[in-house]
Amino acid sequence: MKLSRRQLLGCGIAGSVLLSAGGYWLRPTAAPGFVASEQDRQWLQQLAPALLGERVACESATVAANVLLAIASLPLPLQQEVRELFDLLQQPLVRRWLAGIPAAWPDASPQQIRAFLQRWRHSRFALQRSAYQALHNLVYAAHYGAASQQQAIGYRLPPAIQGFLR
Repeated sequence: MKLSRRQLLGCGIAGSVLLSAGGYWLRPTAAPGFVASEQDRQWLQQLAPALLGERVACESATVAANVLLAIASLPLPLQQEVRELFDLLQQPLVRRWLAGIPAAWPDASPQQIRAFLQRWRHSRFALQRSAYQALHNLVYAAHYGAASQQQAIGYRLPPAIQGFLR
C-alpha cells in the first residue's frame, strides 16, 4: 500500500489532534489551593534570612511554617498564583536563567539568594517586582506576626487577625 503525500499529512494531523485531545482529557487535576512540598519548606527556610537581613534574628523553620499558614489563609486564586511562583522557581532552567541561581536552592549561598532578591526587587519587569513584593510581604508577615516577635518588639496583634499565625 502506497500513501500519497496528502494522505500522509492528513494522517499526521489527525493523529496530532487525537493525541492532544487525549492528553487534555487525561491530564491530572491539581489539588485546589496551595499544597506545600518539602522543597517549598526548605526554600522558604533559606529565603527568610536573606529577606529579613542579617540584623534580624529569625528561626527559619518557624518563619517557613508561618508563611505556609499565611498562604493557606489567602483566597484560592492567590494561593494558585503563589503555587505557580514556587513551581516556577523550583524549575532548574528557570532558577538558573531567571533567578540567577546555578545550583539547587539548598546548595545556594546566602549571597546568591540576596543577589537574586535584589535583582527582582529592582527589575525593570513589573512581574518580577511584584513576585519579589509577594515574597517579601509573606516572609515579613510570617516573621513579625509570630507571637515571640511581637513580644520582643512590644507589639500587640489586633484581635481581628489573631490566630492566623503561630
